[in-house]
Amino acid sequence: MNNHKKNLAVCLTFTVLLAAGCLLGLFLPKEDISYSERRRLAPLPVLSADTWFSGRFMSDFENYAADHVWRRDSFRTVKALVQTKLFGRLDENGIYAADGHLAAMEYPLREASLSRAAERFRLICDKYLSADNPVYLSVIPDKNCFLAPQSGHLSMDYAKLEKRMAQKADFAEYIRISDLLETDDYYLTDPHWRQEKITDVAERLSQAMGASISKDYKKHTLDQEFYGVYYGQAALPFAPDTLCYLTTEATEGCRVYDWQNERQIPVYDQKLAAGRDPYEMFLSGSLSLITMENPDAPSKKRLVLFRDSFGSGIAPLLISGYSEITLADIRYIHPDTLEKFVDFTDCDVLFLYSTLVLNHSETLK
Repeated sequence: MNNHKKNLAVCLTFTVLLAAGCLLGLFLPKEDISYSERRRLAPLPVLSADTWFSGRFMSDFENYAADHVWRRDSFRTVKALVQTKLFGRLDENGIYAADGHLAAMEYPLREASLSRAAERFRLICDKYLSADNPVYLSVIPDKNCFLAPQSGHLSMDYAKLEKRMAQKADFAEYIRISDLLETDDYYLTDPHWRQEKITDVAERLSQAMGASISKDYKKHTLDQEFYGVYYGQAALPFAPDTLCYLTTEATEGCRVYDWQNERQIPVYDQKLAAGRDPYEMFLSGSLSLITMENPDAPSKKRLVLFRDSFGSGIAPLLISGYSEITLADIRYIHPDTLEKFVDFTDCDVLFLYSTLVLNHSETLK
């Protein structure tokens, strides 16, 4: 009898908890975006005869219900800990922990993707540039390059990637920076490099391009904690980063124009620093086309920087050596439209891209 009561109590408790979870999931206010995962959550599907009889309603409702479970992030963390700590799984959603960092597995090396990236860069050179335009290329290694070999995770041959990219883009002078980078030059929970750690990278790039930049940096540290994009994707408990930024006289006097939204923006946006992705504080995040003007530049030297999100961190370090830097992100703007906004006359051109983009160049227009 006692065993019967115990079993009944367990069943009733489970039923109450399950019902409570379902009711909370149904009636509590819903979020449109998961800020931890940096993605839009599934909306409530529309019920109609077509969606019901085709089966789309139930399929979409299943996604909706999974995205709006009560305390979903807590359950994701429990799941991630059980899989990695208890069952010994090496990654969670393609994200793994090693040497105090979170990183994404990037494998294999995609030769066709490198070829496509080089073709897109060549198209720009053929369309807009002349013999008077010095052209440079530099590849930013993903931090998986430093972490994966020691932790036993799948990894590309990054040295081969650099070599092959330099060969395919033979119209550009290659500037190697991978030897200046190491694991701690990247954020703990984010793919991006730390601006305060890449002053030597900025110095090498500027020297190779014949520019002289200021080394008189003033370091600023934000008060709030910084959790990067990998933190939400992995759902593992992890220590936060601190986010720092560097200023010079050039950055303080710099004027920045956002062509995408037709507005002036700051070099470092403090409002975005307090937002869902604090890394967006660097030149306001993923914008298709912006121009930085340095009215106190020592020369008339100009630079057009074709870049991904890593470029937002390093461009402020380069502006002291240029009167103008234009940053173009051809993931968001088609190269054919650049002639409306960019003057390529007598300017340097630098293609600066991370291996994450080069190995997935389908993102380039």
